[in-house]
Formats: sequence, structure tokens, C-alpha cells
Amino acid sequence: MDITQVIREFVVTEYLPDTPPDELEVDYDLFRNGVINSLDLLRLISWLKDHFGIPVDELDIVPENFRTVAAIRDFVDSALPAPAERTLK
Repeated sequence: MDITQVIREFVVTEYLPDTPPDELEVDYDLFRNGVINSLDLLRLISWLKDHFGIPVDELDIVPENFRTVAAIRDFVDSALPAPAERTLK
């Protein structure tokens, strides 16, 4: 499963339980549409840290990195080692 799909499934499971994962567009604004608030953002960041092994304490965390599934994917891509070194937990 690719990173985008993993993120999409987490967002749907945690924040949009009545939405099929494939219906969540990667550019859907999670903040503007009230899907994620500040507390949800903390939970999302914690999940990214645990699931992908991202050292979030060492990174600049800005809300724009978590506005859409695509933005979250780009954040994960930039925070992870080269593709050959990646492992999903």
C-alpha cells in the first residue's frame, strides 16, 4: 500500500468514519472543512511519528503540512529517508 493510501485510510478511519477512503480527494482541505482541529492535528502528528518513524521533534511543524492528504504525504516524503531505506511499521 502506498503512503498516500495509508494516510487516506487513517484520516477516514479517525475523522470521517462514514466516508469510503477512495472518496477522500488528496486535495480536500481538512482544516477548512472542519475535519481536523488543533487537537486532531496533535493526534495525527503522533500517528505519523509512530507509524512512519518520523522524528517530529526534530522537524519544523507547520499546519500547512497537514492541510490535505497530499500535503501530509509530501511532509512524510520529505521527513523519511531515501525510498530504499523506508519501512512502514
